[in-house]
Amino acid sequence: SLRRIVLESLFEFFFKYRLSLFLRGDISFGVPWPIVLIGIAVVVVAVPTVLQYRDVRGNSSALDRVLLTAIRTSALLLVLFGIFKPQLVLSAVVPKQSFIAILLDDSQSMRIGDMNGQSRGDFVLSNFGSESSTLIKKLSEKFVLRYFRFSESIERVTDATTIPFGGKKTHVTNAVNRVTDELASVPLAGIVVVSDGVDNSGKSLSESLDDLQSRNIPVSTIGVGVEKFNRDIEVSRVEAPRSVLRGSSLMVDVTISHRGFEDETVQLNVEDEGRIVASREVKLSANDVTMTEVHFKADAPGARVFSFEVPTRPNELLSENNRREQLIYVKNERLKILYFEGEPRFELKFIRRAVEDDASLQVICLQRTADNKFLRLDVDNANDLLGGFPKTREELFHYDGLIIGSVEASYFTHDQLKMIGDFVNQRGGGLLVLGGRLSFSEGGYRDTPLADVLPLVLPPVSKRYESEGSGSGTFFSKLLVQPTPKGMAHAVTQFSTDSETNYSIWQNLPPLSTLNLVEGVKPGATTLLVGSGKDVKQQPVLAFQRYGRGISIALTISDSWQWQMHHKMPLEDMTHELFWRKLLRWLVNDVPKQVTVTTEKSRYVPGNEVSIVVEVQDERFLKVNNAEVSVGIRAPSGDRITLPMEWTLGKDGEYRASFFPEETGIYQLSASALFRGVDLGTGVGYTESGETMEEYFQAELHTTLLKEIADATDGRFYSHNTVAMLPEDLNYAGVGTTVHEKYDLWDMPVIFIFFLGSIGTEWTYRKYRGLP
Repeated sequence: SLRRIVLESLFEFFFKYRLSLFLRGDISFGVPWPIVLIGIAVVVVAVPTVLQYRDVRGNSSALDRVLLTAIRTSALLLVLFGIFKPQLVLSAVVPKQSFIAILLDDSQSMRIGDMNGQSRGDFVLSNFGSESSTLIKKLSEKFVLRYFRFSESIERVTDATTIPFGGKKTHVTNAVNRVTDELASVPLAGIVVVSDGVDNSGKSLSESLDDLQSRNIPVSTIGVGVEKFNRDIEVSRVEAPRSVLRGSSLMVDVTISHRGFEDETVQLNVEDEGRIVASREVKLSANDVTMTEVHFKADAPGARVFSFEVPTRPNELLSENNRREQLIYVKNERLKILYFEGEPRFELKFIRRAVEDDASLQVICLQRTADNKFLRLDVDNANDLLGGFPKTREELFHYDGLIIGSVEASYFTHDQLKMIGDFVNQRGGGLLVLGGRLSFSEGGYRDTPLADVLPLVLPPVSKRYESEGSGSGTFFSKLLVQPTPKGMAHAVTQFSTDSETNYSIWQNLPPLSTLNLVEGVKPGATTLLVGSGKDVKQQPVLAFQRYGRGISIALTISDSWQWQMHHKMPLEDMTHELFWRKLLRWLVNDVPKQVTVTTEKSRYVPGNEVSIVVEVQDERFLKVNNAEVSVGIRAPSGDRITLPMEWTLGKDGEYRASFFPEETGIYQLSASALFRGVDLGTGVGYTESGETMEEYFQAELHTTLLKEIADATDGRFYSHNTVAMLPEDLNYAGVGTTVHEKYDLWDMPVIFIFFLGSIGTEWTYRKYRGLP
């Protein structure tokens, strides 16, 4: 900004007027001579000079004569240029015949005091809040001024002194378009936007700029604030699930932005209704962003607001952006998982034992004991799974998760394999495939519909290997299992809230066995655990991918029970139980119901519209249109209302409604659906109504947005140091009611300087060369 000011000042010194005026104006001559006569005049001036130096001989060379001729000619042409009376022609507004709309940012971020002890709002008041302001005086001489304040909405005001700077959101481009519409009936010469450029409307800037460009009204933007804070810490991002099962361990990613606190250690606290549930020390990185994770358990059921906060540091500019809140629905329900095992083995026994005390999980086991004979464990009633693995979508989709153990692919029909894929893709269920003698390639799954669902790349069966103790034609290897870098940041791998203790636990776990060779993982899949051993350098052990609406997980080891029964594991060790509880909770945590309720955000400002979206599916999880859908809304006070929901014609199975929350607190949204007299179920969601501090996040001056608006509309961006140029630029913008004005250019300092320079250069050169 300082460099720009210096360059513009130098240009104005040499050329009398600022560069922006030359760009907007045209050059003409005050002498009404035709071009031919002007050309003749140039020749008349130049020819005698050429003839004079052509006959000069003595000690002069041809180069000397050419240079002297050029210098003398340029000096005479400068004189001739002045005689022609050059002029700068500009379109200037007719005083008091055109309007200027001044839009003043009324949002909370304008309260930030980052302008040498002065707040951004103070700058607005001192420059636009008084008629005695030099800036307002100059603008008022030429224009009729109209003032507006804007944040999430826009309002006409008489002057800037009534602005409270209390808006919760900023919609810059929306405000400009609204004002242009309101002043469409008057000669509008331009719009001036005074803002810090913090726009958190969530709308696409390109679409808004297209509207502004089509109106042909220049928008001048004035940026207030600094582009980089000196000392500030901001909890800029929290990545947490919208819902979890009660008792689940969460690993939440937190991003901390900071300036002026590099390499310092801060405390990150997690609170649940004022109670600290987790805390960890974070060393801030040498750059401006530090990413970390925090581990805690969600024990209390219901919709809960967790806060993530870094206590305010000494001399920190802002405290409002040190804390973020996240609404998380802790579900108090029991989800069903079908575990199908093709042969008796220890895995089934120990997995059941690991989760038998988990009130949120019901693992229903189906184990093949002989051809067409099955052992059924923990079924709801005597008729469940009598015929073996489910044969219809309705029966399979009744479950939230599916575990497939050591079962050969040929056991399933083609339709059943496709149905398993649909269970993940359409129903949104969780699929976990375990390693074993009849799993993956060894079970013949490579060329089946299930191969597309799995996150692994399966090798051909011909690539089986023979290894120590494995028997002919069978792959076998002992693997030491370790988390990958991404695995260390995942909730499934956390056995302790202390990272060093967790790392130590993994280092001391006994090796496990695998009977399955894996080539790698698919693009887009993520590996959480890898194993290495004598016969395998590194193989994926735990990998997953999103597949349609659901998740597909592969666990390639066959004896995880060794983490409990190995001789080196203490009797009281809970590693095996923790691993399987975390793994199965993750498997089914996000599985949707037939009726699901969502909102765009988890938190809204009171009085702002909340849009509710409900998706409706039948028992086969096919989307249902024309259902009778309603949503019951329970306010924090307990008041209830019921709203009918309308099918969104452009999207199958989607219904919408909206309401305006007036109370502060958590709203419960319960949607129910009927289709042809059949109850399709009920879905529950939550949203919060409360004050938001979004204006204090990423609150540094955003010059990029303001410059884009100005450039797209043929306007100009100003800083608080260059805003004094605004009245003159608007006067000659060529918009509104205008007349042509002419300004002399013959007396520009640059002409005089070049003329004296030419004469002085000629004399100096002649003396240097000893010429007469």
